[in-house]
Amino acid sequence: MTTPETNRKKGWFQRLKTGLKRSSTALSGGINDIFVKRKLDATTLEELEDLLIMSDLGVSASHSVCRNLSENRFDKKISTAEVQTALAAEVATILRPVACPLDINDDHRPHIILMVGVNGAGKTTTIGKLARKFLNEGKSVMLAAGDTFRAAAIEQLQIWGERNAVAVVAGKVGADAAGLAYDAVRRARDENIDILMIDTAGRLHNKSHLMAELGKIIRVIKKQDASAPHSTILVLDATTGQNAVIQAGVFQQAAAVSGLIMTKLDGTAKGGVLVAIAEKFKLPIHAIGVGESIDDLQAFDADDFSRMLVGLET
Repeated sequence: MTTPETNRKKGWFQRLKTGLKRSSTALSGGINDIFVKRKLDATTLEELEDLLIMSDLGVSASHSVCRNLSENRFDKKISTAEVQTALAAEVATILRPVACPLDINDDHRPHIILMVGVNGAGKTTTIGKLARKFLNEGKSVMLAAGDTFRAAAIEQLQIWGERNAVAVVAGKVGADAAGLAYDAVRRARDENIDILMIDTAGRLHNKSHLMAELGKIIRVIKKQDASAPHSTILVLDATTGQNAVIQAGVFQQAAAVSGLIMTKLDGTAKGGVLVAIAEKFKLPIHAIGVGESIDDLQAFDADDFSRMLVGLET
């Protein structure tokens, strides 16, 4: 019997498949070119590893996948589908330990979520989508427009606040971001809000003064709640490829990142970068985005992602 949940799941599978189309086409096409009527030997393994690296899985993850594949199938004829299946299994092994839903601790009121990342990664849009998710779960939500450098960022968050019918704490352009965060925490506590999400200015990971300001925001939040922020989520843009790996390292050091959300997987053939990040940092991956609609941000499932990435059906 078809249920609304079954239809929702099928709808997400289709969006995931479509969203990862560029990545899966590049990988499956490359695998087919390498293995058509050939066996798994030193030459084909080297070609496969080069393909995986070029697909942004990273050197370490690519080498690990090929090593494990060679242990079982070396010097044997192998089809494209068999390589895809084996590759999906190896990728899923890397991803399963970090596929973690965003956990909201009801003991914290508010549960404070700090959103960080570079310009254009999709932080503000992700906040809006998460707000809808939390509201659907029966949580009360407040937003804080901590990107005080750009009027457009403040306006965008206010629009998401209106769409979701939630309050947005905002100030003037150029206002002190740390002071605004302090005010937002106080107001959320006074109003007994379940979840406070604080947007921050998109800052380049190589701008030390902006990273220092992020540290100031965190220190100010801690003045009201020493355990906060309870979640610090780094939003990464998949289209940046290996640059996302660099960003993950810098932001983890500067802001004690607790989890990741990757956006724009539908706009790139570099979807494999998520594997490289998972293998290197072991940070929880909470969700992925494969489109612009509110339903295109979904909890991360390692097995579904792995199969779709290499061009297999679920």
